[in-house]
Amino acid sequence: MSLSDVVIVGSGVMGAATAYWLTHAQPGLRVTLVESDTRYEKASSSLSASSIRQQFTCPVNIRLSQFGIGFLRQAEQHLGLPGQPVALGLQEPGYLYLAQPAQVAGMQTAHQIQRQAGADVALLGPEALRQRYPWLNVEDVALGSLGLSGEGWFDGPALHQAFLKKAMAQGAQRLHDRVVGLDHTASQVTGVRLASGTTLGCGQVVNAAGPWAAAVAAMAGVQLPVEAARRTVFVLSCPEPLPQCPLLIDPHGWWLRPEGRYLISGAEPAHTEPGLPLEPDWREWNDAQWAALAHRIPALAALRVERAWAGYYEMNTFDHNAVIGPHPDLHNLFFINGFSGHGMQHAAGAGLALAEWMLQGKSHTIAVDELGFERLVRQQPLHELQVIG
Repeated sequence: MSLSDVVIVGSGVMGAATAYWLTHAQPGLRVTLVESDTRYEKASSSLSASSIRQQFTCPVNIRLSQFGIGFLRQAEQHLGLPGQPVALGLQEPGYLYLAQPAQVAGMQTAHQIQRQAGADVALLGPEALRQRYPWLNVEDVALGSLGLSGEGWFDGPALHQAFLKKAMAQGAQRLHDRVVGLDHTASQVTGVRLASGTTLGCGQVVNAAGPWAAAVAAMAGVQLPVEAARRTVFVLSCPEPLPQCPLLIDPHGWWLRPEGRYLISGAEPAHTEPGLPLEPDWREWNDAQWAALAHRIPALAALRVERAWAGYYEMNTFDHNAVIGPHPDLHNLFFINGFSGHGMQHAAGAGLALAEWMLQGKSHTIAVDELGFERLVRQQPLHELQVIG
């Protein structure tokens, strides 16, 4: 039996970020990442729309985003290696949520929470929206919420690879293998069994298996309410420029943002069974969706769909919020799962919080206690009201 201080199941962005912070804080720590998909073809880290916002309604999510944007702005300082600069292409045009009259009260409540947490957001009426975005139809819009700074998008796969390479440069090892079992007593995990026949002894285990986290938890007899929720992203071309286009959240449930010379867009799907194949659902692109986009942005009446891809949200069906921290009974089994669509933006902060929890018994830099596993046991959900798609 080979030994590791920490075995991390999954080397996507959550596993890689945790490994980075662990080996940064404690050089020489033996950290092993186990990964079956080393090309990351199905990983959410590779297939995410990779955006970041401050506009949440749970202050803990705002704190994670605030740390995240600071980290992204200084990614080269944190993750750069000799001859391997980190280029994330971070852009910060903001998120723009639009509200119809019935949604105004909710937007105002969210705005108060965000401002109290230090988010740089502003409420704009229809005339202010017209002046800022003349290409936007706001005839049926009563209010907009715009992130003035700290919101935008970035190259998610580049961030993932930078975390992974830096963690490995700091001594973490990655095994191309698949976890098939967790040996455990009533109080701890004692071994991680691999498809190759090897068993890894370990001091601590991290479940960073993304959409497949529930299956890993079940190996230790733990029920984790995380499902692989497929989302399709459509790549659109628009014949007219949309100056200063933010990431737009429409009242009818779809989102859109620039991506190079194209736009990308998605919506909450009609077909929501867990674990659907990672193939675009072209049924989601229809005349009604086209009409909704063209209503909001008249220039999109002449859009063209260039292509599409699909990725998984690791959806926490309990409350749409992450689960970070140890299991209350299996004290050396840790979770960093269930981000429900906002994982890429929170990876830096979540990885740091978990590493501190593992090494020091508590997260100090960012308070994430309310995201702990105990709330699942107590059946006390922490509801996030601003979940996109």
